[in-house]
Order: sequence, then C-alpha cells, then structure tokens
Amino acid sequence: MQNETPLDDNFEALDPQGSEVAAASDSEAGNPEETGALEAQRERYVRLAAEFDNYRKRTAKEAQQARARGQGDLIKTLLDSLDDLTRFAHFDPATADCAALVKGVEMVEKNVIKALTAVGVEVIDPVELPFDPNLHEAVSTQAAETPDEDHMVAQVYQRGFMLNGQLLRPARVVVKQYQ
Repeated sequence: MQNETPLDDNFEALDPQGSEVAAASDSEAGNPEETGALEAQRERYVRLAAEFDNYRKRTAKEAQQARARGQGDLIKTLLDSLDDLTRFAHFDPATADCAALVKGVEMVEKNVIKALTAVGVEVIDPVELPFDPNLHEAVSTQAAETPDEDHMVAQVYQRGFMLNGQLLRPARVVVKQYQ
C-alpha cells in the first residue's frame, strides 16, 4: 500500500466470494452503512486470524503428542531386552559360564534387532555387497584379489540402520580395492 492511513479511513478486504471490496474514501467515511460493512470485515478478519492461531497451536500440540506416543511405543518394545541385559549384568562371575554369557548376550541382541525391526528399522549389514556411498562409510580399504571384487565390502566394523527409508547411521565398512 502506498498510503498508510488508519483502518477506518482506507481499508481493502475481500468479501466471502473473493472479490475486492472498494476502499472507503475520506468523503464516504461518514456513511454509517459503509462504516458498518468495514467494521464487519474487520471483525471477520480478526476472527479468522484468531481461528488460524488456535489451529496452529492445536496442530503443534498434536504433533508433539504423536512424537511422544511414538517414543513411548519404541521404549515399550525395548524394555524386555533391557530386562534381559539387567539379568546378564548381575551374573555372579564366580559361577557364570563364559559360553552361556555369550549366548545370552547374542539372544538379547536378537531381541533388540527384532524389536527395532517391528517399528520399521532396517539393519544395513553389507558384507560381500557393492560399496554404496549413500549407505556405507568407508573407514579402510583392503586389497582385492580379482577385478570382480573391486569396490565390494570386505568387512563391517559397525552396522548401519535405516528407518522407513531414511538413513539413521551409515554402515562403517572396509572396502576391497583392486590394484
């Protein structure tokens, strides 16, 4: 707007059908019918602004609650595995069998992977697959014996994870390189 004047002197708005309502000029400002129409448009604008603000606050609160429910669901799926870990952490070292302890930890690992898979997490374990820089992080190289092994993953230092197609952590790998 070129000329900023108080709302009552010059006000442009849209009627419900979307066409422009003409601006009130100084000479027509005294007309009570037009002043009432301007006041009605102003009230409508203020109500719409308040409704939008309430909508924005409500959707932000709902999104926050949805995130909290999702986190709660994930934690519930991991609690059984945490209980298993707690049992293994309190083994008596004098009577504990090392093989049984290793087997128990492997079982806990399987339970955690199963719980994560249930909520949409995918494990990236690319041994003997081609190196993909979008999913893998090369931390070292190793000599390849044949050209066919060039750029293949030889070893995984740390598995990667994806959630619903989004990379959470790349797999850290050793890549074969043919000389």
